Amino acid sequence: MKRTLILLIAGIIFVSCQNRQPINENVITTDITNFWEAYDNITTTQDSVLQYNYLDSLYFKKGTAGLEGIREVRNYTAQDYIHSINNYPKFWNSNRKNTLEANQIGDELEGGIEKLKTLYPELKPAKIYLTVGAFRTGGTTIDSLVLIGSEISMADSTTVTSEFPERLAHLKTHFKTNPKDHLVFLNVHEYVHTQQKPQVFNILSLTIYEGVAEFVATKALDTASPNPQIAFGKAHANRIREVFENEMFYSNNQSKWLNGNTENEFGMRDLGYYVGYQICENYYNQAENKKEAIKTMIELDYTNEEEVEAFIKKANYFSAPLEEIYKTFERKRPTVLKVKQFENNSQNVSPNTKEITIEFSRPLNGYNTGVDYGELGEAAFPKGTLNGRHWTEDNTHWTIPVTLEPNTEYQIFITNNFRTADDIPLKPYLIAFKTNNR
Repeated sequence: MKRTLILLIAGIIFVSCQNRQPINENVITTDITNFWEAYDNITTTQDSVLQYNYLDSLYFKKGTAGLEGIREVRNYTAQDYIHSINNYPKFWNSNRKNTLEANQIGDELEGGIEKLKTLYPELKPAKIYLTVGAFRTGGTTIDSLVLIGSEISMADSTTVTSEFPERLAHLKTHFKTNPKDHLVFLNVHEYVHTQQKPQVFNILSLTIYEGVAEFVATKALDTASPNPQIAFGKAHANRIREVFENEMFYSNNQSKWLNGNTENEFGMRDLGYYVGYQICENYYNQAENKKEAIKTMIELDYTNEEEVEAFIKKANYFSAPLEEIYKTFERKRPTVLKVKQFENNSQNVSPNTKEITIEFSRPLNGYNTGVDYGELGEAAFPKGTLNGRHWTEDNTHWTIPVTLEPNTEYQIFITNNFRTADDIPLKPYLIAFKTNNR
């Protein structure tokens, strides 16, 4: 009897262990379970106070460092979550099963990281969090945390998108590529980001930063990128390079090349990933020591201009040296020709001057403007410049009203946010003058 009891207990323990979900300490998925608990409660009521209370108590307060991180990086608010839950029920119901499979794929994700470590032995550890966001990222990082937005990255072609507004239209195309099948690739891509040095926010550095992660992931996993931008880029390589060379020094152009919906002539968003990928592939192909090339890519210091320029030069991607491309860009830029009411740097401007009109070398788009303080700061910026600003009909002149004091020094910095209809930014210009005593 005693032996039978022992065997029975042992059998129960064995069955229990067999049924228990595998635990992977480096892949954390509890946010997904918590989200669906919150979701089920939120959708039982139309009372907004109750909905926010459920979201906070069942999701936010029980959240992991990964949930905190993804909310910080993508500026997710409670309103973002409640809006998406209330407005896209068909989406959530169609994607629920996929996201709840997250706790079964920890070993696959770890396997991808082990392959990355073989390629780059210096790999530092990072935690992987599969969480639920509100449609601003399928994957990102903060410090040593990989943050996967499973509402995007675990969707597939069966996920319902009929409720999505225009701003989410790109996800309809993305889901057709079955991102759930490429989660290991996405995870390796994001893991590479946790190893890289901090970004510098110009479009060339950002494209290389993303290109490194994309290219290294293909090498680590010995597979082609599943992202359509890479194959599309290779099919349109010359024209994409030409357009990128024309635009890489433009201001405020990130959304046209990376993570944005700004239209371009190709009808394909995020082509900066291809540009960065191709630069890295070129660099890798010319390197005699392939392992050292991977190390160089991952450890590239984006704050060191000489190091970045040497990397680009070896890659031999662009049609001309960066200095020549920049000079070509500078020649195309519009300039400020003059101020209508007085000569710039005049020391004898009448304090009775009521407006300042700036003449440009060519028509601008009549929309984007930008003024700022000069070196003397706010105290030297004229009063009364906000109301009444206007363009001439041909967009070659822009006028601002001013209120001036006698015997006072003034500065107005005209920024490069002014731009032409084809988005070429103005050369910045400092208006400086002093009023007389009259």
